Amino acid sequence: MAKVYIMCGKICSGKSTYSRKLRDEHRAVILSVDEITLALFGQDAGDKLDYYVERTEEYLYAKSLEIVSTGIDVVLDWGFWKRSEREYARDFYSRNGIVCEFHYIDIDPDEWRRRIAVRNEAVLDHKSDAYYVDDGLAAKFEAIFEKPDRDEIDVWVDARD
Repeated sequence: MAKVYIMCGKICSGKSTYSRKLRDEHRAVILSVDEITLALFGQDAGDKLDYYVERTEEYLYAKSLEIVSTGIDVVLDWGFWKRSEREYARDFYSRNGIVCEFHYIDIDPDEWRRRIAVRNEAVLDHKSDAYYVDDGLAAKFEAIFEKPDRDEIDVWVDARD
């Protein structure tokens, strides 16, 4: 039976890189909110970004069921920043008879800020199509993020590894 791997961690913590590692190890399909929203709206979603993200997550939950039903593993590459989002995901997959596994990317604050700076430089140099994370957006994400307890997470990954 296929399973769903769920990435948890702050923006710029290494979730997408780790997702690709899981994809390669398990021959899985990555479903990424950022990939879809950036493809559709670029950096221009503005005040509607939260709405677009919510709609994209709903779509990807449904798509993940379709993919798993074919026997292919799925990696959900978005933050699951709040405990309520993690609880919803665990309940959603449990109700649908699908095993899910949470992977948390733990990053220290200095490394997190360094990675944001590296990403922003790549975005400005047109070497990355990721979201540019200014100070306001970083503060918003930090305020929203609820670090998981160890009992919520199946695999705890130190971002320095």
